[in-house]
Amino acid sequence: MYKVYGDYRSGNCYKVKLMLHLIGKESNWVPIDILKDETQTPEFLAKNPNGKIPVLELEDGSTLWESNAILNFLADGTELLPSEPRLRTQVLQWQFFEQYSHEPYVAVARFIQLYLGMPEERREEYEVCHTRGYKALRVMEKQLQSTPYLVGDSYTIADIALYAYTHVAHEGGFDLSGYPAIQAWLARVAGHPRHVGMLD
Repeated sequence: MYKVYGDYRSGNCYKVKLMLHLIGKESNWVPIDILKDETQTPEFLAKNPNGKIPVLELEDGSTLWESNAILNFLADGTELLPSEPRLRTQVLQWQFFEQYSHEPYVAVARFIQLYLGMPEERREEYEVCHTRGYKALRVMEKQLQSTPYLVGDSYTIADIALYAYTHVAHEGGFDLSGYPAIQAWLARVAGHPRHVGMLD
């Protein structure tokens, strides 16, 4: 059985939890508190020398880290990762977008507000995150006006990657009321019969 080292409130960790639930793979969850530096212990660093969550530990004791890499591993051979090269590349395109244009702003604004309680010394950073986060949301909105999922008609790990922090963007002060296509997409993702919520 797999082990997942993570924080239930983390969107990156939620990606792995949701993916495992969608494919019906059982796992044990090992809670890690990043605010208590539990990712910096010698024991944790032996699993991920980069000192970040999530970490997926396989049955043989080896580990995988970086949430989107874990998604690709778990999705291999399933309908959540297309085999056709162009579609598979589009999945990767959205995963790179998530890590470089979405997560650094939407997730960080949420971290500042939800985890840290909006300290004044990070207010300016928070405002920058909003400017850039809304830009990312506009990119998603444009795509989702044309297709029900980010890569055409099928639910893929691209959707899992971007759903994770988008569905809790309000916890970082983002208002999604002006993004009807994103709202409809969030409902479609949550409506999957094997969906599981972040805190379920």
